[in-house]
Amino acid sequence: MKDLFYSIQDLFENVLFAPFDGIAKLELENWTAANAASWFFILVGFSAFIYWMNELRKYTKADKEDKSVSAHSYL
Repeated sequence: MKDLFYSIQDLFENVLFAPFDGIAKLELENWTAANAASWFFILVGFSAFIYWMNELRKYTKADKEDKSVSAHSYL
């Protein structure tokens, strides 16, 4: 049982957190490149947010939502 927990620890520390260790090392070598990577992820998240808001706007304009009182079972 102890080996299971050590293997989970090894998976997280050596495999799944490796990109974060790489970014931490990159920051010590090249600050601009590390910030460029951070800004890239921020831009990807922001563009996904904008896309989702536009999809919601299209859905609202199409008036497909059932707004009747009995639309949800908990009402």
